[in-house]
Amino acid sequence: MGSYGVGLTFGSERVPERGETLIGTLFRTDDGGKGSNQAVGAARLGAEVSFLTAVGGDEFGDRAFELWAREGVDASAVLRSAEPTMTAAILVESSGDNRIVIVPGALSSLTPAHVDGFAGRMAEADVLLVQLEIPVETALHALAVARQAGVRTILNPAPAPAKPITPAADYLVPNESEAPAVARAEGTLVVTLGEQGARIRDNLVSAFPARAADTTGAGDAFCAAFAVALAEQRSDLDAVRWGCAAGAHMVEHPGVIPGLPTRAELEERLAVVV
Repeated sequence: MGSYGVGLTFGSERVPERGETLIGTLFRTDDGGKGSNQAVGAARLGAEVSFLTAVGGDEFGDRAFELWAREGVDASAVLRSAEPTMTAAILVESSGDNRIVIVPGALSSLTPAHVDGFAGRMAEADVLLVQLEIPVETALHALAVARQAGVRTILNPAPAPAKPITPAADYLVPNESEAPAVARAEGTLVVTLGEQGARIRDNLVSAFPARAADTTGAGDAFCAAFAVALAEQRSDLDAVRWGCAAGAHMVEHPGVIPGLPTRAELEERLAVVV
């Protein structure tokens, strides 16, 4: 359960000054949203995935359903909102610096009531995976409903909430900058550490070798693989290894959706001794 959005990337030598118009060097549209990325990532690894989010009745919403159909993600519960699909405008300078404006749009329409409508599907699941690009109260309600049904829960607290939260989740998977926002939370803490790997309890799991081309989406790849491993009844440490392997594969590929590994690609990476 989480977000879907479209990123509109504009490249130029520099960002325009107030009132200035520049000729750009790049334009690209990308499927995104942490929830959708993680849903697709889990499906590519062989999981049966049902996804709850909200998109607009616009062409970006249509694009989302095309993506999920192509990737084998069940999107039958997705809300079509009167608000526009979440969109991000990303201005990228030749130096690599960027400026981003995100309009949540339809995601603001996702309420605890929609979670209650999804409760039957959640109760049938092995794992519920949630992020925070949707309203925080909706995410927390989903975790509570799933835990009450005996479903294992994972919260990826990204982006970090403005105020610290204490979510009732079995696993919390922040990066180092997000960890303080859930430091007092229940559940097992798994902190992703980028090129150093990840830490679970007192154990450091080393990163897999990778030639980084684009680190965008590494956390989404990690969470997807971590969730699938837990759904397959693998140990916590094995699940973290799966996450690290998926993250290593992701960073070697520009773009998030193209970089999410298949099961065969993940298993090839896992065979590497680190």
